[in-house]
Amino acid sequence: MEGVHVESDASAFRDCFSLAWKNPYVLRLAFSAGIGGLLFGYDTGVISGALLYIRDDFKSVDRKTVLQESIVSMAVAGAIIGAAIGGWLNDRFGRRTAILIADFLFFIGAVVMASAPNPALLIVGRVFVGLGVGMASMTAPLYISEASPAKIRGALVSTNGFLITGGQFLSYLINLAFTKAPGTWRWMLGVAGIPALLQFILMLLLPESPRWLFRKGREEEAKTILRRIYSADEVEAEIQALKESVETEIREIGSSNKISIIELFKTKTVRRGLIAGVGLQVFQQFVGINTVMYYSPTIVQLAGIASNQTALLLSLVTAGLNTLGSIVSIYFIDRTGRKKLLIISLCGVIISLGLLSAVFHETTSHSPLVSPIETSHFTNYTCPDYSSARNSAAWDCMKCLKSSSPDCGFCASKADKLLPGACLISNDTTKDTCHAEHRLWYTRGCPSKYGWLALTGLALYIIFFSPGMGTVPWIVNSEIYPLRYRGVCGGIAATANWISNLIVAQSFLSLTQAIGTSWTFLIFGLISVVALIFVLIYVPETKGLPIEEVEKMLELRALQFKFWEKRPKTLEKSQAL
Repeated sequence: MEGVHVESDASAFRDCFSLAWKNPYVLRLAFSAGIGGLLFGYDTGVISGALLYIRDDFKSVDRKTVLQESIVSMAVAGAIIGAAIGGWLNDRFGRRTAILIADFLFFIGAVVMASAPNPALLIVGRVFVGLGVGMASMTAPLYISEASPAKIRGALVSTNGFLITGGQFLSYLINLAFTKAPGTWRWMLGVAGIPALLQFILMLLLPESPRWLFRKGREEEAKTILRRIYSADEVEAEIQALKESVETEIREIGSSNKISIIELFKTKTVRRGLIAGVGLQVFQQFVGINTVMYYSPTIVQLAGIASNQTALLLSLVTAGLNTLGSIVSIYFIDRTGRKKLLIISLCGVIISLGLLSAVFHETTSHSPLVSPIETSHFTNYTCPDYSSARNSAAWDCMKCLKSSSPDCGFCASKADKLLPGACLISNDTTKDTCHAEHRLWYTRGCPSKYGWLALTGLALYIIFFSPGMGTVPWIVNSEIYPLRYRGVCGGIAATANWISNLIVAQSFLSLTQAIGTSWTFLIFGLISVVALIFVLIYVPETKGLPIEEVEKMLELRALQFKFWEKRPKTLEKSQAL
């Protein structure tokens, strides 16, 4: 296998599924570890729907945007710590042990959240869940990558991405299922403990990563596992390549134990890998994906959809498209390649964000006017800011919703939601009074005839994001680092992902309030342009390369701006590109 380029084409997708019949053991490893992705996805999706009902139960959460953002982002803060510790745990105790610890933490967090009597304890539960998700997010793709034959490694690691999006889709189904149940959000958050418990049991029955065992000197254990993964005519070459890789590493470093940050950046292959890997993880978040997943029901309401249940149902569609996109990735990742998939994905994301920005600009600048006649119909509920305004004739729905002393809402006209309506104090009594007259009640967005275009923009965004930027960063990070540094570098990249996630999650609602939803999406669009340039320059193609060959590819890597052109075989052999 040393010096050989493994061809990877459409047959890789077929091979991945034929493996289910020939060697189900490999798929068992991949899907068991991939439940970590399911936990990741479920937590990302479930909080978006649960937040709608948490607001109803805890009035302090409904009144304070900072509390809403904290409930979402404290899980991300926990994930930052989990990912950082996870890198060390992976290298010290192994991939399997790290996954088991992640499951335990996630289960504890789910129980705490489901029983939380106040927002403070709910946030504590979110931190525990975050610790588990952070560890699982970087360990699951690493474990799958190290237990996969090279030619289908991309497709198998993509199953982790599929389970992330599948977890998000499942979370929206669970959200809808419990909308009428007593304790709504408690069930939504508590159910998360079930997949964590399932993975804990499955991982107890599975072995450690063969590459980690080999590096720790447990060669016979590693060889036994490799013989179950590879066919008889491939396994000896794989064992020899792995042995040479570890021996070379120890000979060059002089030690197989301690790793310093200075050493990471002094080593050219590691430095190049980190630039590409960390950069992809940061841009994955800064193009705005988790604002769509965390806040998709809220975004749907910002587009003028009033009902919580309707918002959740439409969000289920976006989650379904996300899952579909990850299935597309499994097919194309080892056929088209990582880099091409990223570029196509980012081009579509840029167009989608441009559409969303335009739609929300139109929605906010053409919202229905506030009618004094409609407002006076609700004598005791008129918004104080509207009553005292000198230019009340110029008030529209958006102006009404921005009132904050106290908060106000918009009760749409009974005849047509786009006609002038009433600006009233926002509370449960007012909402019930508005609904009693068969009117729609808006507090987060205004009625608009362009709502369907916003939903189209969200759908396009997911369709383009999911197959490329959704899965490829995790795949690249699972295969781009030399074996000695894989756990630590994977931890650094995952930590960067979660820090970026935290920044976006903590700032999105505040940003939309400060500069508007339209400008917020425009900023994400501009960042996506920068991400596209970064991918063209810094991200290499690793399609079909055995893990031990990736290090050589980074050592000799040349820039490939004409990414659509297939390189000559001679160049592939010399540069592994």
